[in-house]
Amino acid sequence: MAIADLRRVAPDPAGTSAALAYPWFALQVRMRHETLVTDHLTGKGYEWFLPLYKCRKRWSDRVKETELPLFPGYLFCRFNPQNRLPILKTPGVTQIVGYNHTPVAVDENEIEAIRALVTSGVPNFPCAYLEVGSRVRIESGALRGIEGILTELKGKRRLVLSVTLLQRSVAVEIDSDAVHVIHASQQAAQV
Repeated sequence: MAIADLRRVAPDPAGTSAALAYPWFALQVRMRHETLVTDHLTGKGYEWFLPLYKCRKRWSDRVKETELPLFPGYLFCRFNPQNRLPILKTPGVTQIVGYNHTPVAVDENEIEAIRALVTSGVPNFPCAYLEVGSRVRIESGALRGIEGILTELKGKRRLVLSVTLLQRSVAVEIDSDAVHVIHASQQAAQV
């Protein structure tokens, strides 16, 4: 399994896929404890998703490529929100992201878009969260069908994928010929 697509699916003891019926939730974890938490979640039988990106770090004598979380301090996990105590007792977990102590599920489409980006192998990196901009859909290539916000920085076009609940985003450089602008009427029809 490629490290850039860290996720685990624990076997369901009943032999059913009941765990897939539960939504994804964002877990806030202690900084630099993401992989420790994933080890504990695996041991407890939970499905989790920790998207990573490749980063080049310069040392005094060499340059090393490492993998870091796209959303530092966060990872995603499927679980029954009515039975969240085992999640909260997991070492390294500080809280389940939500409002008024109530967990809020992450949009399944946002998770699938991030998962598609990570598995595509296309270079990506964290960026500032954006709420405005042209909403576009990629029409060709490894990321075909992914929707996000188109931005431009220093003459390079980027597609920004966001996790609204965390107010965090990921950017990937794209060819502007491969995108199609989604108009407001198309967005309304999808809802």
